[in-house]
Amino acid sequence: MSWVFYLFLFGLFSFIGMGTAIAKPSPCEDCHVKITPMMVKDFNRGKMAKVLTCADCHGSDHMSEKDVDKAKLPTIETCKQCHPEQANQYLEGKHALGLVALQAMPYTHMQPKAFVEGQKGCGGCHTLGLKTQADRQTEGRKYYKYGMDCQNCHTRHAFSKAEASEPEACETCHMGFDHPQWEMWSGSKHGVTYLMERTIDPKNKDRAPKCQTCHMPKGNHRVFSAWGFLAVRLPEDDPEWMGYRATILKGLGVLDPNGKPTARLDVVKAGKVARLTKEDFEAERRRIVDVCKECHSPAFVDANIQNADKMVKAADKLFAEAIATVAGLYQDGIIQKKPGQAYAYPDLLTFYDVNTKVEEILYEMFMDHRMKAFQATFHMNPDYATWYGYAKMKKDLVEIKELAQEMRQAHFKATVKTRKK
Repeated sequence: MSWVFYLFLFGLFSFIGMGTAIAKPSPCEDCHVKITPMMVKDFNRGKMAKVLTCADCHGSDHMSEKDVDKAKLPTIETCKQCHPEQANQYLEGKHALGLVALQAMPYTHMQPKAFVEGQKGCGGCHTLGLKTQADRQTEGRKYYKYGMDCQNCHTRHAFSKAEASEPEACETCHMGFDHPQWEMWSGSKHGVTYLMERTIDPKNKDRAPKCQTCHMPKGNHRVFSAWGFLAVRLPEDDPEWMGYRATILKGLGVLDPNGKPTARLDVVKAGKVARLTKEDFEAERRRIVDVCKECHSPAFVDANIQNADKMVKAADKLFAEAIATVAGLYQDGIIQKKPGQAYAYPDLLTFYDVNTKVEEILYEMFMDHRMKAFQATFHMNPDYATWYGYAKMKKDLVEIKELAQEMRQAHFKATVKTRKK
């Protein structure tokens, strides 16, 4: 056959497999193309299929349907062999501490296994932090062995960089009740511009930032933010604000009711959920501000950052008053401690596992409305910051104070009635 015919065959096969990598031969595919054909297709359309086979990530012990349990499931250590820079960056960031944060919650152990270990609830996102094969042997992983960090963004088995680079890759975890970053960003001028340009002018879609632009500058996998998830920091130069902060830290159980540090401070440090030195806060702030200044003038950035910080203070003022109101009910014996509760003080980290309506409202104020008030502010979404955040906090405070008054009156009547007997 002439070279022309070979060229024709090459063109034909290229057309048939357009957009598909040419995989190295693998005996695994002989079975899996029948059992899990989409898995095989996904892998073969990815770049890694050019140089890797299934055995590189899953080992070669599993050879038939009789020894499926011998198939190894990868961890970050697996990915690190080829991607050491990205893996090390990721392990230094807050995403890799997702499981630590979940386990720090005082009532995590009381949740259904399917909810946490089975990843159908909080565990579905907070499964992060699976670093070694030894970690897969823990009790939770024996219950449900699937999942690992990298594939949360680089979904298996294509592990596409292009997919992971789009904002929707973040949406599964960063949406909804307590952290609706997707809704806040996609409705902001930044998000609207990016999504429109991606459709009408794809070459210039990056004229507005996506999640990765700010939180993963230049592809750095160390995701971190100055304020963190809880929007608390130490020290605080503003004494008025520090007063609000102290009350919030008591509610978080980091300080006891007398203002002394507790063992939870060590958990906060381990999970890196707050900046505990001015230097740490300023270092993380600079990382974000430097990105902002690539598009905006320094004066514009500084003005918006300062106003965003002031919104955190405004939210903290309302929140601290609400915490103090509920704390007063504990102090006067109107609300009793639950078994295992450390102090006669509201414990915000119990979330919805509380016994009174007033504490349920306080929990929503904390996990829903305060979160939206400060997060929407930094994501440049004034509507969300107002109607889903600050305005809701105002409503919460009114309801908490009214309920507290009703509870005091009911307690007083019950006490008088008991004394008459």
